[in-house]
Amino acid sequence: MKLLVVGSGAREHALVWKLSRSAHVESIYCAPGNPGIAEIAETVDIEATDIDGLLNFAKAREIDLVVVGPEQPLVMGISDRFKSEGIKLFGPDKRCSRLEGSKTFSKAFMKKYGVPTARYEEYNNLEEAIFGLKNFDLPVVIKADGLAAGKGVVVAENRQKAAEALRDMMESGRFGYAGKSVVVEEFLDGVEASLLCFVDGSTIVTMESARDYKKAFDGDTGPNTGGMGACSPNSAYEGDVAKSVEEKVLKPIVEGLIAENMDYRGVLFIGLMICKGGPKVLEFNVRFGDPETQALMPRLETDLVEVLDAVVEGKLKEIDLEWSEKCTACIVLSSDGYPELYETGKEITGLKDVEDTLVFQGGTKLEDGKLLTNGGRVLSVVSCGDTIEDARRSAYKGAEKIKFEGKRHRGDIGL
Repeated sequence: MKLLVVGSGAREHALVWKLSRSAHVESIYCAPGNPGIAEIAETVDIEATDIDGLLNFAKAREIDLVVVGPEQPLVMGISDRFKSEGIKLFGPDKRCSRLEGSKTFSKAFMKKYGVPTARYEEYNNLEEAIFGLKNFDLPVVIKADGLAAGKGVVVAENRQKAAEALRDMMESGRFGYAGKSVVVEEFLDGVEASLLCFVDGSTIVTMESARDYKKAFDGDTGPNTGGMGACSPNSAYEGDVAKSVEEKVLKPIVEGLIAENMDYRGVLFIGLMICKGGPKVLEFNVRFGDPETQALMPRLETDLVEVLDAVVEGKLKEIDLEWSEKCTACIVLSSDGYPELYETGKEITGLKDVEDTLVFQGGTKLEDGKLLTNGGRVLSVVSCGDTIEDARRSAYKGAEKIKFEGKRHRGDIGL
């Protein structure tokens, strides 16, 4: 098969790495890709949001299957376009992608079908939103309605900070159109869990559990980021918790998708908070998570090409997902200042010194033969071990060998 992977981050690097190990693969292209991906696939200078350019390339190269990494092209309707041209694409259509593209849409879906989630109100008027804060205890969560690259969530400890966040989104336009409407919701206390699921329209199959670390600094402090690390499995997701999620979360989700005639085919990422009263859904994403994918792909033993093809063809029931008993830890190396202002163009060294560890490139570029930083989240360093502690020790050992000016990472991933 000829495959085209859409995207340029560490998530796409992990997907290309896993797909390249399949016996079914003749060639892999990645658009636009990055220098790390270029070592195992042919990169193509087409942006992930250039749907016409991607479609023309897929036709010219007779691509058999397209795999979309980031959310933006899915929300734009890339799946609808490709399917209308008879090209198989792994990823939900535009209507289904609203589960991530609009917080108000996803919260309304959860409420309608009884999916447990935080109490919330939606607003498109700043004054009404500020006035409505009195209906929530502190801390309170403010979310931009649309896509904000994982940064459109603020946990405000007091009403002044909450009002500032609302003004920042709705008046100052920090996230553009994505922040014109907001969701204000109650703060949920507990342990976070990431549950990625394959969905083929009528069947939902969970992957192994993972935990993402969203806050910028140790101890879950600082601003929200796109993710500073991950580990798998998640010790909070087991036994009764898993059974509760199966009955109270997964079952109503599938029933809701069918009732709404949403032919969802792709990955559904369910962000969970494991609370004292049971698990509740924080958010939906309509694609592979980042950095969870980097932690999960080394554990997947089933041929990923076979899984993705089964999802597209509606034959997920025929696939038996097999996972390694090993644990994984992923350490994200970021540029100092991320997720706010940061510098790029810093030379990266030490990659060749890393042993028994996978390094997936995210924000990188090649210039005059040198590998340079080119984003906030630069590299994902992933190790396996018999325990989470073994995996994290190995990953941090590898991370320390990699050098670039302004390198920063959390020190408590996996703890």
